[in-house]
Amino acid sequence: MDAVAQISEFGKILIFLITGIVAIGGLFFVNRLLAPRNPNYEKLTTYECGEEPTGNAWLPFNSRFYVIALVFLLFDVEMVFVFPWATVFGNRELIAADARWGWISLTEMFIFLGILILGLAYVWIKGDLNWIKPSVTLPQTDTHIPQALYDDLNTQQGNFKVKEFSLGINQAATATTTATPDVTTTATPEVRKPMFKPAFKKPANDA
Repeated sequence: MDAVAQISEFGKILIFLITGIVAIGGLFFVNRLLAPRNPNYEKLTTYECGEEPTGNAWLPFNSRFYVIALVFLLFDVEMVFVFPWATVFGNRELIAADARWGWISLTEMFIFLGILILGLAYVWIKGDLNWIKPSVTLPQTDTHIPQALYDDLNTQQGNFKVKEFSLGINQAATATTTATPDVTTTATPEVRKPMFKPAFKKPANDA
């Protein structure tokens, strides 16, 4: 009687891959058949955290965003190991069997958290957690100017008023006529001449 042929480890991996591909393909096929297809502008718009996207998506992004995201994922994944530690540390049966289990698990967790804190301090010192912000640089000079002078200058600039629009009437002539009421003739407004004379180039001059 022949021995039963056993599947090797590579055969198990191949069966697992085939099963995954068939299952995923089947789900997409069923979704294609049953799901309604009503595309519109809202459905085809790129989803960005609930906000309406503006501009083109092909824009240069700051690399610090990816660094902060990777650091967050690193510490987030590392903190997952706290949960199995808590189950062992809170197991009363292990501690009742040997009290040293509690001290060993507590010491291991302090060492683990210490390594994480050192990594976080290293990233903080390197400045990878700092977002790009404008650095405020206060101007400094060697001259000793009193602060009151700056305050007076700011006050004068703050009280600046725009002059009223005028049609170019000679206000000086109008004031002279008003000052001497015995003069019967009124001064005609002086017409301002252009400050420059436009010169036009004839096509014959180009030859």
